[in-house]
Amino acid sequence: MTAKLINVEGSKIKIELTLELSRSMLDTEINIQKGLNEVGCIASKEALKYLDTDGSPLKIGEEIWKSKGEQPKEYQTPYGEVIVNRHVYQRSVGGKTYCPLEREARIIITSTPLLAKQVSSKMSGMAGKEVKNDLLENHGRKVALSYIQRLSEAVGSVVQAKEEAWSYAPPKEDSQIATVGIGLDGTCMLMCEDGYREAMVGTVSLYDSEGERQHTIYLGAAPEYGKKSFLERLEREIERAKNRYPEATLVGIADGAESNWKFLEKQTEEQILDFYHASGYLGALAEALHPNTVSKQKEWLTENCRELKHEKGKAGELLNLMKEVKEEKSHSKNLTEKLQAAITYYENHQHQMDYAEYIEKKYPIGSGVTEAACKTLVKQRLCCSGMRWKEKGAGIILSLRALVLTKERWSQFWAKLDQYGFPVEP
Repeated sequence: MTAKLINVEGSKIKIELTLELSRSMLDTEINIQKGLNEVGCIASKEALKYLDTDGSPLKIGEEIWKSKGEQPKEYQTPYGEVIVNRHVYQRSVGGKTYCPLEREARIIITSTPLLAKQVSSKMSGMAGKEVKNDLLENHGRKVALSYIQRLSEAVGSVVQAKEEAWSYAPPKEDSQIATVGIGLDGTCMLMCEDGYREAMVGTVSLYDSEGERQHTIYLGAAPEYGKKSFLERLEREIERAKNRYPEATLVGIADGAESNWKFLEKQTEEQILDFYHASGYLGALAEALHPNTVSKQKEWLTENCRELKHEKGKAGELLNLMKEVKEEKSHSKNLTEKLQAAITYYENHQHQMDYAEYIEKKYPIGSGVTEAACKTLVKQRLCCSGMRWKEKGAGIILSLRALVLTKERWSQFWAKLDQYGFPVEP
């Protein structure tokens, strides 16, 4: 099996690949992959050379930079490692050097953009050792674990640095967006030094006039004291949604956590308590009304959950019934405490429980999107067996993962990186 460069003419190259076929299709496919990786290395090397200067002096600002000649350097590509002789520049007074090729090729550390994209995408969903094995087994590409980690950190740092400046367009909607649902929640993860701490998740969901969810923007943040940085980031996403959909109603959806409501009340026009949290408190009332018959408890729960969802004023009726039952009957200490917790919950949130009206307006009434994001964004990646995190590493992974999980944002990020470049300053 051999691959060789036949001809280079301007921006076109010709490469010849010779393969030997086998009676084993699997062996042949492995040989094809190896051969194509050889072709990729040859083509990548020529592509990098094509982007280099001819060695002429460069004027950058008010200063003249001159080439020190061509110097060899190893670059990592999706197909293998290549060594390229490229021009390195320096000012006449000396000091740091500058390689124009690396800016033109959007080199990240020593990686070409596609390898950086592949590795960071995989790292958003897998541990570093799994990424290393995947690259070797499925791409025929041997990459050191330390390099995989450094490369992902570099990409994640750009994601974080450009989050405020770079705006991403949502997918094209087939129908007009009528409602923007805002949610936030926390979930615990294990840190190296502080034990279990709360990571934060935010969602901005777009709904059409029929209440169908069209798109969700995900946001994740490593544990921080006060959550100031996370809330500022979520506020920026909300502001972008307001500007993009000025006619849409902003609705905040969450469970009973007081800190969440303080934020949502400032940012949204309507606040809705998650229906499934509200209905979950009715179990104590069902038990008090039918203490000896589980079947009747279930029947009562089914009927009253349906009425809570579809009948106006039902939350107030249930609250009054809770108070009556608690006062009129003698209950166990445990049941009395559960009834009091339900009463307090309904007193605090009754104004956010007009579910029949919300359904008429086609608003979402559940925070399931946000709660699911706690699992998909945080738990599935950061809470596997034996994992402990430092704040920086967790933040990098969550930034990458949120971008990957938000439809079309990952591709838009790389389009912007291709347009504006990776920070390589002379």
